[in-house]
Amino acid sequence: MDFFLSPAFAQAAAGAQGNAWVSMLPLVLIFVVFYFLLIRPQTKRAKEHREMVGRLASGDEVVTTGGILGRITDIGDVFITLEVAPNVAIRVQRVQVAQLMPKGTLKSA
Repeated sequence: MDFFLSPAFAQAAAGAQGNAWVSMLPLVLIFVVFYFLLIRPQTKRAKEHREMVGRLASGDEVVTTGGILGRITDIGDVFITLEVAPNVAIRVQRVQVAQLMPKGTLKSA
């Protein structure tokens, strides 16, 4: 039966040990590229957003993630109250604030 199949020798597998590290190198390089191109910038943006939400104060003009422009009238731990028009106020979650706008933006809108 040996003339149809060549016998497998255990000694051939010993040479593949050194190649296992070399074959894992592209996987490690891909992870490093993903870290610097995807993970690190996203964590940086999340940190900047947390800091911006932490600095919110009454009188700031903000835009929510839903696109609502308003002035903060009351601020709590979880919710803020936005005045979107004269005598019209809504409550939104604090983390839903997407952007802090320059003063006077609400008058020009």
